[in-house]
Amino acid sequence: MAINFYFDDIKPIKFPRLKVKRWISIICDLHFFKCGSINIIFCSEDKILEINRQFLNHDFYTDIITFDETDYNLKIVNGELYISVGTVLFNANQFNQDFLEELYRVIIHGFLHLMGFKDKKANELLVMRENENRALMIFNKIE
Repeated sequence: MAINFYFDDIKPIKFPRLKVKRWISIICDLHFFKCGSINIIFCSEDKILEINRQFLNHDFYTDIITFDETDYNLKIVNGELYISVGTVLFNANQFNQDFLEELYRVIIHGFLHLMGFKDKKANELLVMRENENRALMIFNKIE
């Protein structure tokens, strides 16, 4: 298992990295997956826009872009999560949430995508939110 954190064109932010790694491992186990190689890259709004344009042909800002490399046959989660810290902060303020709580929601949202969860249709989004909320409750119980 290799869960790595990187900061691309922004200053590092403080959060409990080991706790997040344990959490991701627990969520993996709950869904009968194994953690493979997962890179979580925190970046600026400009960087996420550049990635969105280059790889997805989208011309807008977003909080996260997920590159899924999971082996669904072997049930090994692999991939990269690019997270726009500025967008997460903006959304936290918009929804009157703590920045770190919003950051954890975005991290687990991307991770759930790596396990095959979708969110384009209303029923998919409902399942995604239920899994996010369950995962956040688990996070808050980890010492």
